[in-house]
Amino acid sequence: MERPALEVWGGFECTIARIRDSYRDQCRDTGHFDRIEDLERAASLGLRRLRYPVLWESFADEATAWAWHDARFSRLRALGLGVIAGLTHHGGGPSGTSLLDTHYPEKLAGHASAVAQRYPWLEAYTPVNEPLTTARFACLYGHWHPHQAHTGAFLLALFHQCRATAAAMKAIRRVNPRAQLVQTEDMGRVFSTSKLKLQAEYENERRWLSFDLLTGRVDSKHPWRRAFLDAGVQERQLDEISHEPCPPDIVGVNHYLTSDRYLDHRVADYPPEFRGGNGRQAYVDVAAARANVPARDFGPRARLQEAWDRYGLPLAVTEVHNGSTREEQLRWLAEVWWAANDVAQAGADVRAVTVWSLAGAVDWNSLLTRRDGFYEPGAFDVRTSPPRPTALASAVRALTSQACFDHPCLDGAGWWRRSDRYHRAQWCAPAAAGGRRTRRLAVSDPSTALGAAFMNACQRRDLAVVTAPFPEAKGRAWAVIDTGDVAPGASAMTDFAQRIGAPLVRFSSPHLFKPLKGRAYRESDRPTPANERGRRAAAAEDDARARAPASLLVRTGPMFSLDWADADFAAMMQMVVSGRREAASSLTYIPDLVDAVLDLLIDEAWGTWHLVNQGSAAPENMSAPVNTEPLAQPTDCATITTERGLWLPPLEGRLAEFCAGSIGP
Repeated sequence: MERPALEVWGGFECTIARIRDSYRDQCRDTGHFDRIEDLERAASLGLRRLRYPVLWESFADEATAWAWHDARFSRLRALGLGVIAGLTHHGGGPSGTSLLDTHYPEKLAGHASAVAQRYPWLEAYTPVNEPLTTARFACLYGHWHPHQAHTGAFLLALFHQCRATAAAMKAIRRVNPRAQLVQTEDMGRVFSTSKLKLQAEYENERRWLSFDLLTGRVDSKHPWRRAFLDAGVQERQLDEISHEPCPPDIVGVNHYLTSDRYLDHRVADYPPEFRGGNGRQAYVDVAAARANVPARDFGPRARLQEAWDRYGLPLAVTEVHNGSTREEQLRWLAEVWWAANDVAQAGADVRAVTVWSLAGAVDWNSLLTRRDGFYEPGAFDVRTSPPRPTALASAVRALTSQACFDHPCLDGAGWWRRSDRYHRAQWCAPAAAGGRRTRRLAVSDPSTALGAAFMNACQRRDLAVVTAPFPEAKGRAWAVIDTGDVAPGASAMTDFAQRIGAPLVRFSSPHLFKPLKGRAYRESDRPTPANERGRRAAAAEDDARARAPASLLVRTGPMFSLDWADADFAAMMQMVVSGRREAASSLTYIPDLVDAVLDLLIDEAWGTWHLVNQGSAAPENMSAPVNTEPLAQPTDCATITTERGLWLPPLEGRLAEFCAGSIGP
């Protein structure tokens, strides 16, 4: 009997984590809290179910909280989206409790009962997202409240969360006996050198503890039972959860590129930030994808098969996200999707794959411990208003309608499958000769600074490139990037893009607008050329719009990188060091520009985009002129800004890097 196709689920990153005395709320950080329209966006992807928050911590003001959730659940029902309700997501509850509170389970059960009574139609719940992971981050590593860092606190926090899950489901099922438990966890495996075999075995036994508790396996014979008792868990409570288990209806596997780990005792071979230990042995702990681990042993396929072999319960991948460049996001989604299909075809009961972080995530690169505003887009990029669908959105629509998706960038391999991924140079191998890839980016002139930057970025991102002479066959070049002189009018690259029907990227001169004090030009402003170069650039834009409607027209400020800076940038820097603070307020760092343009191309974005780095230069950040000769006349570049919301990263660090590399001894 043929198995039904995998469903596609979705979710909004919704963590509310307490750090010291403040809370991080991802729904507010991404703006989803104020955009009920995001639910229509999610439904437009064809998703079957949505993991959605009814988080305990959000009910400090109950009247306001219920009103917010009432509106959203009403909209979700109208849209026909099934809901998996999350009651805590990396949180330890409101301020009156914590993961170490002995009454935590009963308190969460009270919240669960209130939710079930208000929304009796809810079909599935995740009372506690990733209990083991949350206990590790909060009570073993000390990142989150209650900021403990010892095994006893970790085990106590883990037990309280699992007991709370069982208590919450009991309360929910009094209202809706058919309610399902979708229990999520990151079950990454630990690999190691032979000298660290015992440490790896210890961590690999530990990773199953949340599901072992819920399925009643932590009985008198379980190897971790003594450790739970030593941590302060009452034997009576261990017996209760063993004799009256609360097995998941669906085992939710949250798997990330950093989930599988590798321990190496050769600490001198790694940068200092990777070094740590267990108090007896010093070692580094790195992603297994960057170590000499056989490709078949790490990744989603292996972890799903392990979970099926151990528990024999229905499975779903409940989070798929990769905070990286767009092609790597697509490659990771494709790998997880086909891994889930392969495990299902081998006999496992795999139900779904969940596209996580539909609206992206903020500051997860620091586990929320810093407020840098570091944003990772998801299926939608919320930096624009309204949020802009990315290539992930197109991929999800294809999965929900056709059970597969394709894009030219999938011809390349994700960094985790490439031969240059390793931390230790000794493991690197020559790149294997791959099959012939016919889908390429056409780059007009790799000899220019901008062209060279695109060539380097495409090599780093494993995007195949073709340069002149260009193939004429339709489909050979899936996009055309004109990296030649930005000033001339009609372009041969526009002709080429028109002939093959491919999108075109065209760069405009910073002289497109007349500089006016206190005036920053936006994408919707009509050009007011400052000089002949600006007039020719405006004509080139008009020509591209007319002959290549899918054009991506990129306007930048004066450009610079460690290897190159244009004359406009040099002039602006001279004005900055001479005290004109306002001079450089729209500069463009070439590596940031190139990565942003490639992401936009993969997203099939078009139209006019202003791409400049956030912030402005200040005299105190410029310790000396940057290898420039005095100019007879100041620059006549205007200041530009963006109304589309896609700012490049902060300028200050880029300028500091440039100056450090550019100023002579």
